[in-house]
Amino acid sequence: MFGSAKAERDAAFTEFMRAATPSLLRTAWLLTGSADTAHDLVQAALVKTYAAWSRVRREDAVAYARRVLVNEKTDRWRKGHGEITVAELPEAAQRMSTTVEDRDEAARLLALLPDQQRRVIVLRYYNDLSEQAVAEILGLSVGGVKSSASRGLAALRVQLAAASSTSTAATTEGRVR
Repeated sequence: MFGSAKAERDAAFTEFMRAATPSLLRTAWLLTGSADTAHDLVQAALVKTYAAWSRVRREDAVAYARRVLVNEKTDRWRKGHGEITVAELPEAAQRMSTTVEDRDEAARLLALLPDQQRRVIVLRYYNDLSEQAVAEILGLSVGGVKSSASRGLAALRVQLAAASSTSTAATTEGRVR
């Protein structure tokens, strides 16, 4: 009797894992800016979600796993794991395509935001969650989500404008010489 219940639970979790992993990976990558760290975060989130699987409502399973993922990122940040500060970002070896460049630029700009603003921006706009859902996931008030989103978007606009003016100046300077 117990063996079949465990097998059913494992099958349900396996199906959930297959369906949710791509979304969780994208979210983790946007939160960290690193594919390796994103994989580690998703793995840790899935392990913790599996441990609580009997208590997780199936309709809220992705939200639960996303909350675990964000909490895991916060815990790692508090412990100081995996983050190495460098003076300058390494130059890209070559330009691949506009889509990759856009994602790279988005990740770099997100990395400049404070952690809470980055989490709100990713959950609210990338994952297309409501302000209420983001507030529940992050344990903030709806007003806190609105404030963080507003400040984060304003900071992204400033950084994007600065990046655009720098690249335009470099292009213009290259033509003048």
